[in-house]
Formats: sequence, structure tokens, C-alpha cells
Amino acid sequence: MKPNVYILIPAFNESANIHQVVTELKELRVDAVPLINEVIVCDNNSSDDTAKLAKQAGAQVVFEPQQGYGKACLSAMRHLRNFKPASNDVIIFVDGDHSVETSEVPLMVKALSDTKGLVVGARTGSQIQRGAMAPQQRVGNIIASALVRFLWRERVTDLGPFRALYYGDLINLFMQDEAFGWTTEMQVKAIQKGMPYTEISVTTKRRGGRSKISGTLLGTIGAAHGIFSTIFWLWWQERSASYSTDPSDRYF
Repeated sequence: MKPNVYILIPAFNESANIHQVVTELKELRVDAVPLINEVIVCDNNSSDDTAKLAKQAGAQVVFEPQQGYGKACLSAMRHLRNFKPASNDVIIFVDGDHSVETSEVPLMVKALSDTKGLVVGARTGSQIQRGAMAPQQRVGNIIASALVRFLWRERVTDLGPFRALYYGDLINLFMQDEAFGWTTEMQVKAIQKGMPYTEISVTTKRRGGRSKISGTLLGTIGAAHGIFSTIFWLWWQERSASYSTDPSDRYF
């Protein structure tokens, strides 16, 4: 039986983009059959019409009052349980800012089917549209990726938010980070657990509206702190033999 495909979108004040993102995802077809079973948008306490517009476009909407990128992702995961996903169902994380080329979702699904691990849509030079990534964003990403490569000897070149994995693997990662360390935590834990790790080149577009992270000084500092502290936290846990895979220890 063909596995179901679920899209999870953390969103904060994305009224300029979310309707188009959800609409494009819902319109994806493979052999005239809808590719996506459900789109779940977690409205992370937006002050605009993000939730209303996402629902109008056909998404399942869940509300998370406590702000935090990881917090929104965890809330979307909890809502996903209502659909009783199977361990081999496909989970794809997409940002709600329209920086992802939604037509490339089938490429992510195909790569996951081929590799059976974690697939990250890597933002590579020729496919990054002008202005799509701020200079500080590029530099931080390069340094953080290099650090992960050095510490875990895995070919990581990007910490991008466009990613796919199977539901069973997602649950077994015991995700905990509630803020900007979420994406890094996922990649490092996948490597620590010996999951196949794959990157495929994807298009990165200039987002609609101003970024709440790279577009502000506080957002940039917060993201950098979250990413690098997560890397060192996971490295230290591994070295001190305190890294736990006990399900009772997981946040989700």
C-alpha cells in the first residue's frame, strides 16, 4: 500500500505566504492522484490571519501559544497523531514563508523512498535565488554545517528546514528542542542513531515578507545561539555517555 504523505508547517505571522504555500501543496499530483494526504499548519501565536488563511486553503490548523520554532513543530506532531500515521508514512517539514519550491516535494518523497533515512533539501549555490538568504544566514549555515561534519564525520552541508523522513524514524528521534535548535537536533540525532543521511539540491526562493529570524538582529542572535548550543549539547551528551534513547525521556 502506498504510504501517506503528511506536511508539517510551523508558521508565525505568515499571512502573506501561507495560503499560497498550502494551496500549492494541496494541488500536487502524481498520476492525477493527490500526493499530499494532509497539510498541518501550526500557528505559533500569530498576530495576523495566518491561521484563517491556512484553513481556507485546506490545511489542518493547530494553535501553539508559546512561541518557538521547535515548539510549533512538536505541536504539529502531536496533532498528526489524530490521523494514526503508520511507521512508514512520509513526514515532510516545510516552512510557511514560500521559500521552498513546493513542486520539488515529489523529489523529496522519491529520495526518501530510495534511501530510507533522513532527507534534507540542501540550499546550494546555483539554486539559491538572489536575496533568498541573508549574508549572516549563509555564513552561520556554513560554519554550523562544518562543525557537524567535523564532530560526526557526516557529509552535512546545510541545516535547511525542508526535510523528509518516515514517521517511525521521526518518533524514534525523541525530538526535544523547542526553539531554533530543532533542525540541527534532528540531523545530529539521525546521524547518532545511524540513520542514512542524504541531501538533495533544492531551489531556495526569496521569501515573501520579512524574515523573523535573519531579518532582525535578535532573531539572528537567537538562531545562532540555538543552533550552536544544540550541537555542543548533543556532542557532550554523546561523549559523556548520557545520551538517552529511553522513550520515557523524550519530550514528545
